Amino acid sequence: MHNPISPTVRRRRLARELRRLREAKSLKLSAAAKDSGVPLSTISSIENATARRIRPRDIDALADLYETSDQERQALHELTSESKQSGWWSSYRDVFGGNALPDFEAEASLIRRFEGLTVPGLLQTPEYAAHVFRAGRVLEESDVERRVQARIERKSIFNRIKPAHMVAVIDEGALRRVIGDPEIMRAQLVYLKNMALRHHIDIQVLPYSSGSHLALAGPFTILDFPATKDAPIIYVETAVDGLYLDEPEELERYTLAFGNAQGVALSTSLSFHLIDDILTSLENT
Repeated sequence: MHNPISPTVRRRRLARELRRLREAKSLKLSAAAKDSGVPLSTISSIENATARRIRPRDIDALADLYETSDQERQALHELTSESKQSGWWSSYRDVFGGNALPDFEAEASLIRRFEGLTVPGLLQTPEYAAHVFRAGRVLEESDVERRVQARIERKSIFNRIKPAHMVAVIDEGALRRVIGDPEIMRAQLVYLKNMALRHHIDIQVLPYSSGSHLALAGPFTILDFPATKDAPIIYVETAVDGLYLDEPEELERYTLAFGNAQGVALSTSLSFHLIDDILTSLENT
């Protein structure tokens, strides 16, 4: 089983704690750098959660300046150590690049996903995923296989002792669009039904009849974490990259959009029946 610790989440937590300690002393970044002897660029990168190499002596210097307790100092060092660990996805850097989505998923307690074009990645079969990756791309077959394997590895979050709870709102069109061939699509829909039977996965279909809604702009994911100190993250997909948003107003906007889409979507039981209907129509083709 994969290590559930997320280095990126730890970097965010370390950043927040050090910023809180500095602000509690009413120190600006420049003053903290001058009084601690830690370079301004180093403090800034740590507080922005972009620092990859953090020296223990810098943490000690800042802890001295902020007059932390021994317990706080130890916690800062533990966060620093854990932020340096490599998740399983590090062996798939050729696939994920700088995308930290698997990193956040590794520790998320709730994943809310809106998808309008395809079945969400975490709910795809290998065969369906392979055709998604091949679509419109000139990829070597070995590259397709790597991407499919990485996508399968991401699903390990559902096999934890306390699995992530996923709520997926999927547009009806994504389920009617035949990816690959009818046989692959049938297998995908059967798999989706099986996943919907898991107690920690809720699947709701947004029917054509629902009309317009607040999530029409495109697919996105909201990730919540078990520790209240870790603010939720929004992941928005674009044609060339993914954006990560965590400002309160951004979270409010996307939470509202998801809630609106979920509100006009079918219930989980009616969604299950609609998937059955789509499956039946496929079998009759």
